[in-house]
Formats: sequence, structure tokens, C-alpha cells
Amino acid sequence: MTSTITVLLVDDHAVVREGYRRLLERDGRLKVIGEAAAAAEALALEADLEPDVVVLDIALPGVSGIEILRRILAHRPEARVLMFSMYQDAIFAERALEAGARGYLSKASAPDLLVEAVRCIAAGQTYVGPDIKQALALHASGTTELTVPLSARELEVLRLLTQGYAVNAIAERLGLSAKTVANHQSSIKQKLGATNALQLILIARQLGLEVIEP
Repeated sequence: MTSTITVLLVDDHAVVREGYRRLLERDGRLKVIGEAAAAAEALALEADLEPDVVVLDIALPGVSGIEILRRILAHRPEARVLMFSMYQDAIFAERALEAGARGYLSKASAPDLLVEAVRCIAAGQTYVGPDIKQALALHASGTTELTVPLSARELEVLRLLTQGYAVNAIAERLGLSAKTVANHQSSIKQKLGATNALQLILIARQLGLEVIEP
């Protein structure tokens, strides 16, 4: 008999998690044994359930998904984590894979790729979605290689700033206080040596982030 692959879903939207659960469990080998919406719950369930695969979003309220990934692996180095994110920017995939993720898939991918990714990672393989592979290849072929001193959360804030979101709107999207976002904004400018929005946009473009021109 084929063994069951157990999965923990971590995403802050209950309706989205329900959709993923139904999609995954169409495959008779896959069983979702837990769901979490934020860091503390995710870490507790992962430690208690020890699933075969954790499907983890990056954009979570409070603690970034990449930081949760690091904490999971610090506790259980053999854990297999698939980052499943709306971010298609190469730099997020690079950060996740460098931090120990076994795979990276964008939420823009075809639904069957999520099942494929989970099965591959459960089998001990790595998995990177086709669009992310392309983004990574394009990023690697760039002539300018920047050292990125930003944390995963700061990268999220930078991405939203350069897409035209105001501090309050970013705070709402990321589940943070406006003060925290403003602090991140100041830290980003200081670390990147940027003094205005145009400089941030130019640097973000070099980093491979999706930006909106002013």
C-alpha cells in the first residue's frame, strides 16, 4: 500500500487554506493534518505533528514566512518546507532556498503544480516552479550583482513601497503596525543608501523586484 504524505498548511487566509486542502486531498496520497495562520501556531503544530511537508506562505502577519522556515529547521533540520507565495520575484525565491526551503512555487502556478511540488519534496527532491526558474535564470544573467542587506520582511516592505503603497496600506497587508512599517522604511533607506522614492525604485529594479514607475 502507498504511504500517505502528511501536509501542514500555513497561510493567514482560512478560505485560501480550504482551497489548498481540497486541491491536495484530491490526490489520495496526500493528507492535510494541520492548518496555521501565523508563526506561533505554525511552529507549535509543526513540532507536534512533524508533517512530511510544510506548505508555507511568505507574507504572514507579524513574523515573515522565511523567518518561520528558519525556526522550523532550527528545531527539526530534516523538515521539508515548500514556500508557496504570491511573490514571483527571484530574490524571494533565492532567500527562501538559501534559508533551507526544499522548494518554491508561486501562487500564480497551475493548481496541479502544487500537488506535484508536494509529492516531489516528500520524495526528497527539490522543486522550483517554472516561472520561478525563469525569474532566477534572468536574475542570474544580470550584469549587476548587489549585496542585499535587507531582511525578508524589509524586502516585502520595499516591494510594496515601490509599487505605490502607503505606509498604512502596507501595515494592513502585512499585519503590522504603521509604526513598525515606518521603522522598516527608515531602515531600508539607511541600508540601501537611498534618500528618496526614485532611488528606492532604481535599487529595487536592480534587485529584480517588481516595481511601478513613478
